[in-house]
Amino acid sequence: MSDIGWTHIALYSHDIDESIDFYARYARMSIVHSRQEADGTRVVWLSDRTRPFVLVLIESKDPVENPLGPFAHLGVGLPSRDAVDERCALARSEKRLRLGPVDSGYPVGYWGLIADPDGHMLEVSHGQEIGLSIQRK
Repeated sequence: MSDIGWTHIALYSHDIDESIDFYARYARMSIVHSRQEADGTRVVWLSDRTRPFVLVLIESKDPVENPLGPFAHLGVGLPSRDAVDERCALARSEKRLRLGPVDSGYPVGYWGLIADPDGHMLEVSHGQEIGLSIQRK
């Protein structure tokens, strides 16, 4: 793998442990790096290990003031519509579901929007043609 191109997105998190659990359950991500800065701030890198790209979570002592949203979001592809349905059902039970699931057809696919513990939006989807669109260009 090469560290050329997009490598990460960094977001603040008020409760990193809760956010780690959220991204593990909803986006199949796990910790690939963790450290504590000199001032005590925790920083973790999460990855789904499919490409050289991480979500960096930086601990915030205060609640996050400007989360991604209402439609700005991180997007993860899932292996099936059933997987999207499962994540949306879990999000609904946890009062995190903001929209969906929605079938937008080609090339957007089947998707839902879910709020993480800090209010950042995560889109879970199946059937988006991002890889094919890139290959065609």
